[in-house]
Amino acid sequence: MPVHRTTILCLLLTAAIGACDGCRAAPAKAATREIVAWRSIGSWSGHGNTQTESFTSDTGSLRVRWKTDHEVPPGDGTFRLTLHSAISGRPLAQAVDHRGVGADTAYVGEDPRVFFLVVDSDSVDWSFSIDEAIGATTVDASDR
Repeated sequence: MPVHRTTILCLLLTAAIGACDGCRAAPAKAATREIVAWRSIGSWSGHGNTQTESFTSDTGSLRVRWKTDHEVPPGDGTFRLTLHSAISGRPLAQAVDHRGVGADTAYVGEDPRVFFLVVDSDSVDWSFSIDEAIGATTVDASDR
């Protein structure tokens, strides 16, 4: 494919302008990166079975931080936490199914919607919190 005179002239002109002493380079953009921030939705604690109030998740990406303790008698404790649709009531995901005393973090990914949680528990005290993942952009402090 032949190169046109106009293209060659434009390239030479661009090179000449870039080489001039009076020209300045455009300032470099600060480096950014995508991070995940967590927005607290709520926390609950108790003993036995319960159902939480409804809550809305705009992303459907949830983090469940949970803990069980005070198991009486030892070896009999159960803790199950199930995420339900607040519209239909149907179960969507079992976030936790644990026997005995323990603590952990579970992650659940669902479509954004209104949810509630059901706790099925016996012979342990329990507590948990729900956070929602929110995408964010941060600027590298060294580039400011």
